[in-house]
Amino acid sequence: MKKILFLFITGLTVSASYSQEVTDALRYSQDNLTGTARFRAMSGAFGAVGGDLSSLSVNPAGSAIFNSNQVGVSFSNQNLKNNSNYFGTETSDKENSFILNQAGGVFVFKDHNPNNGWSKIAIGVTYENTNNFNNEVFSAGTNPFNSVDGYFLDYANYGNGGAPVPQEFVNLQPGETLTDLYQFLGSNLPNGQYPNLSGFSAQQALLGKMGQVINIDDPSNPNSAYSTNVPKDTDYYQTNEIYSRGYNSKLSFNIATSYKDKLYFGANLNVHITDYRRSTSFYEANNGALQSGATISDLRFNNDLHTYGNGFSFQLGAIGKVTKNFRLGVAYESNTWYELYEELYQSLYTTRQAAGGQPINANVNPDVINVYDSYTLQTPDKWTFSAAYVFGKSGLLSIDYALKNYGNTKFKPTNAGFGGINSEIDNSLTSTGELRIGGEYKIKQLSLRGGYRFEGSPYKNGTTIGDLNSYSAGLGYNFGTTKLDLAYSYLERKSNEAFLASPGFTSGANITSKLNNVTMTLLFEL
Repeated sequence: MKKILFLFITGLTVSASYSQEVTDALRYSQDNLTGTARFRAMSGAFGAVGGDLSSLSVNPAGSAIFNSNQVGVSFSNQNLKNNSNYFGTETSDKENSFILNQAGGVFVFKDHNPNNGWSKIAIGVTYENTNNFNNEVFSAGTNPFNSVDGYFLDYANYGNGGAPVPQEFVNLQPGETLTDLYQFLGSNLPNGQYPNLSGFSAQQALLGKMGQVINIDDPSNPNSAYSTNVPKDTDYYQTNEIYSRGYNSKLSFNIATSYKDKLYFGANLNVHITDYRRSTSFYEANNGALQSGATISDLRFNNDLHTYGNGFSFQLGAIGKVTKNFRLGVAYESNTWYELYEELYQSLYTTRQAAGGQPINANVNPDVINVYDSYTLQTPDKWTFSAAYVFGKSGLLSIDYALKNYGNTKFKPTNAGFGGINSEIDNSLTSTGELRIGGEYKIKQLSLRGGYRFEGSPYKNGTTIGDLNSYSAGLGYNFGTTKLDLAYSYLERKSNEAFLASPGFTSGANITSKLNNVTMTLLFEL
């Protein structure tokens, strides 16, 4: 598939708000299973095990399990295949990426005084790529029901607090250019005269009007409603391309201690960094009968979004040895508070044709980047409960169960127009459980590992994003002060997401995503 590249832009505008979606909130609330090869091979079931650099991301008490200093680095090769079904037409796309998955170290300080029960302090610093956004999805098919005109009509007819966008914002004045008006709408709305009109809604109405996708019903009425210029009672061939790049990463500072090597306590302070770029290109063509007046025969609508920012969270955890072999663990991860920034670039290209006439092309490209005010995203907190049985030096079995309520995700400040999306999140998302099971068996210096992971759908309907199932396996070899680990994991998840964020056009494809990952870790004991 041809890749959609970000363009060099000449204009900038500062806007108050952008049309956030529930999927935007989930993007930064969900973590993929990343980390060391040992951690991935056992599907991340390390909440009561500890002793691994990535175990700190589940339970910060895990660093106190270490008996010696350790540093390591992990690399991953990820292959993601997306199979799409859109009104019976099947397509597929692939994305392969190579990333620095994890790096860090733990340093152990022991007190050899036999009278001191608090005999150990561990300090750790770890970096993890918690989510790799590199992805490509291509969907195509014939939609017998809906045209994308519904997207532009929805914003035009209801974008002014449920009323139509006034004509003055979609008609160019003498000497005014498309760039001038588009930039004005992004920079100056809402205002005192139209307090319920968002700049984003007005911009979408402007694009649709300038591309002749929609018409003003009554030009003599400043507040006239809008109607479509796309033929009805016909089929619409549609394609949608999504090309995304970026990452979510976490830098953690850890401290942990142990009491008589039976109770372990730890804490993390986490700094989160995110950078996400997504280009989408939607195309539509129809075979509607030509009329005396020119109607839309095909169009292409492009959106380039860049979201970036940073956040903060903390974690607390404890591990207890119930017996010599049996351990229990509990960990709490706080909400993550992100400060995010967004930039959006849009363009629309249309072709109109009338009976007996020549095609008329419209290039609606304001050549402007919308730079939006920063906002806060609060992701949900998480509890993890763990148990593990260690068979001496021959192996272990471990199980983790995590609880997270995605409905607690919030955009802030609430008085900045986020009330609607927060209500939608509360109505759409739910609490979900994540089960991780892992095992390890050692044969002298060789370790064999395997695991399983299940995570329920974060949506109440269970279909917008479905359940996640993942299987993993791996092996490791201990050379003494150096360890080499390899892991393979397979993940599958189904989803159904609308191409565009508008009640006027909700069509979307059924996507089955299959992820294959190979991770290698090199560890050094100091």
